[in-house]
Amino acid sequence: MAEPRMSPAEMRRAFFLTFPGVAPAIILSAIDQTIVATALPAIAGSLGAVEHLSWVVVAYLIAATIAAPVFGRLGDVFGRRRLLLVALGLAALGAALSAAAPSFGVLILGRLIQGFAGGGMATLAMALIGEAVPPRERGRFQAYIVASFTTASCLGPITGGFMTEHFGWRAVFWVLLPWIAVAVPLALRIPARPEGLSRARQAGFRFDLPGVLLFAGFVAPALMALSQVQKLRLSALPAAAGLAAVAALSLVLLLRQERRVRDPLLPLPLLAEPTVLRSNLMTACAHGALIALLTFLPIYLQSVRGASAVQAGVLLLPLSLGGAIGGLSSGWLMTRTGIGMPFATFGLALAAAALAAIALLAGGLPDWGVAGLFGVVAVGFGCSYPVVQITVQVAGGPGRLGAAAASVQFSRTLGAAVATAVLGALLFGTLAAGDATVAAHFARLVQTGPGLLATLPAEAQAALRGGLGEAFRAAFLGAAAMAAAGSWLASRVPLQRIV
Repeated sequence: MAEPRMSPAEMRRAFFLTFPGVAPAIILSAIDQTIVATALPAIAGSLGAVEHLSWVVVAYLIAATIAAPVFGRLGDVFGRRRLLLVALGLAALGAALSAAAPSFGVLILGRLIQGFAGGGMATLAMALIGEAVPPRERGRFQAYIVASFTTASCLGPITGGFMTEHFGWRAVFWVLLPWIAVAVPLALRIPARPEGLSRARQAGFRFDLPGVLLFAGFVAPALMALSQVQKLRLSALPAAAGLAAVAALSLVLLLRQERRVRDPLLPLPLLAEPTVLRSNLMTACAHGALIALLTFLPIYLQSVRGASAVQAGVLLLPLSLGGAIGGLSSGWLMTRTGIGMPFATFGLALAAAALAAIALLAGGLPDWGVAGLFGVVAVGFGCSYPVVQITVQVAGGPGRLGAAAASVQFSRTLGAAVATAVLGALLFGTLAAGDATVAAHFARLVQTGPGLLATLPAEAQAALRGGLGEAFRAAFLGAAAMAAAGSWLASRVPLQRIV
């Protein structure tokens, strides 16, 4: 049965009844990924375990990736607003546990809980908006979503650095609790809708616990293997190979399990549809490149270009504005014309060209010129966000809305992990191919922050800046290649127009 037509006023009212309830969850899931980056040196100094510090980030990514299909599936069955409240409760528990952690192990447990909540919140937020507005009209409002996400992602490192410097690293987690306290009553105001399956089918629903365990057995070793590869040390290769083998075996068993179970965690027929598969691969490339850039850009701006922490934050603002402009433009055009994927194809090609220009020309450009190019990059990436979300939701249909949104979130999270590992490997590899001392200084820089530069002799500072300039040239070209791959994939998606 076709959905009843809604007038523009009705659509606007439906969106703004839902968006205030999900916006805090979108912002929280985005800022959770980046706010701890600048606090890592302080955490290492307080709790030790410097050699395992990357687990603060990796644990979050693992849990968020696992959570996406779990919350998407349960939201389809038991109601998405209800599951969003569960995710917010878990976010509060994880933040409090991380803030009060007496040891590194407890901190990692808190980050796992935060990641599980963050993956659930991002998935459910997209599905709830998909419920409120008809498919073609969703593009009209995507700028609000893209702006919320990109702003939170860019402000995360700045906020984390400020809180750590003035109040200590634990404040990075405590500050999330008031935000969650605001988010809960807003989520309760989301209009109740007849969500999920009928009560009779709910009664017979069987949660796919073996599927969840096998999915975790695939995701966790895969991301851990990527973390090992990023170190670019021969001693890390055996561990990476072993983890990759475990991930491959788990994936084979997972696919076998999902084909025979009645209520699978992963709807394989949906994921195998060319529109869904290629859209998800495209967003993995685009989102992965963006998150990887956000991870390393503060180091680039402060260490290579000599910006202060505040100046670096200002230079990153075009990434927020550009993402919102790209999302608004493609969403508005998609609503007016029904055309979707061509805007993503163009946007990602634009991002690839701008990243290549940064790689080749940044050394001769002033700070404002580089910031402007970052803005162009963000506009290009922003064009892809509303298109892929809506295209996959349309391909999934109303009955699989949560599963479709979960597939996008899963692809983005896994893409972010892969892209961060690839760009990190390009940075370390370029440095290692040059001066081993400079590469060692960069490894310390990643762990302790740009403040390390001030402790080095002038000659070592100049060598490190020069080496980093070349290394970031390779990283920007790598990100450009990812954006170009995303543009090609977008052009190959069968569903190019939203009816």
